[in-house]
Amino acid sequence: MRIDILTLFPDMCYAYLNESIIGRARAKGALTVECENIRDYTLDKHNRVDDAPYAGTTGMVMQAQPIYDCFAALCENLGTKPHFIYMSPQGKTLTQQRALELSKMDNIAILCGHYEGVDERVIEEIADEEISCGDYVLTGGELPALVLTDCIARMLPGVLPNEEAFTNDSHFASLLEAPQYTRPYEWRGKTVPDILLSGNHKAVAEWKREQALERTFLRRPDLLEHAELSQDDLAKLEKIKERFNAK
Repeated sequence: MRIDILTLFPDMCYAYLNESIIGRARAKGALTVECENIRDYTLDKHNRVDDAPYAGTTGMVMQAQPIYDCFAALCENLGTKPHFIYMSPQGKTLTQQRALELSKMDNIAILCGHYEGVDERVIEEIADEEISCGDYVLTGGELPALVLTDCIARMLPGVLPNEEAFTNDSHFASLLEAPQYTRPYEWRGKTVPDILLSGNHKAVAEWKREQALERTFLRRPDLLEHAELSQDDLAKLEKIKERFNAK
């Protein structure tokens, strides 16, 4: 899979993309992530890519021409049009399910806005969808673009050790993950649940499933509406509800 990030600050993105799991995945060819500098495509002699908005509102707006020409050059270089995403607080909120769907694509391009936003006409012209990473506003789209890239990349073959490394994560199946523990066995008077040291894999799996159901019920009950629950899960959930409602 190839992901291209259209940005005014490629070095900011590469500082993250060259490190840790994503950096190692790029180095061994499990995925390709490149940054395209929008400023390289401006026609302004002063290298500007923004201008004052019409109607006299505060701030500056990124111009359509440099973004469009940057994307056109990318399409020509690839020989195809990537699925184009604009990171925007007005977009649909990113979910694990949408990231999974995007991970099946061959080519994705992500636009990072800046200042007060982007000229609406270029969004209408080339964007396939708008995605938000939450109901808040940042100074630019680089961090959201990296969040989306990371979320997609970790589900690609060869990035993590195996599928269980992400299929057991919070949100993958509309449940929060069970708590995790490591050595030492006792820390500040708190011990690891003995079931995890039992060696009984079936009992451990059942404990983790019940913990996932309990955490989701207590912290994000809205997720349960979309979770695929077995009859055994539903029975566990009823007991959990009774236990905490009794309190």
